[in-house]
Amino acid sequence: MTIKVGDQLPSATFRVATADGPVPKTTEDIFTGKKVVLFAVPGAFTPTCHKNHLPSFIARADEILAKGVSTIAVTAVNDPFVMEAWQKASNAGDKILFLSDGNGEFAKAIGLDLDASGAGLGLRSKRYSMLVEDGEVKVLNVEDVPSKADKTNADVLLTQF
Repeated sequence: MTIKVGDQLPSATFRVATADGPVPKTTEDIFTGKKVVLFAVPGAFTPTCHKNHLPSFIARADEILAKGVSTIAVTAVNDPFVMEAWQKASNAGDKILFLSDGNGEFAKAIGLDLDASGAGLGLRSKRYSMLVEDGEVKVLNVEDVPSKADKTNADVLLTQF
């Protein structure tokens, strides 16, 4: 079943790259008691993700945070080392928290997994953006076409809260 507005995020564990190696971060760690923007991409470094979707959130991070958001996070079905390399390559600094969903467990748990095996990419996440308050989904946008970021970019999300 696909997650919807009003639902609580399921319990899941992401991996985050640190100087000491990857560390686990649970949905409880990230979302409990906080207002968080979470967006997902089908893959780090893929064209739309790298040139359009992520840059929209980096460019608008200050405006998002000014609306009371404590964390802006991106997730992808990539390992934490790829996510760390993507963070560095995108010059995101500490504006965005990069969450590895390496096995796609979170994407599957919220029903937003994407079978991209036809393109040789395996299991991925659909492209989406959401506003989450204390673990509850308040706003959810999902793209119909994985190669577009028209409904899920930062400009759109900023108009929704």
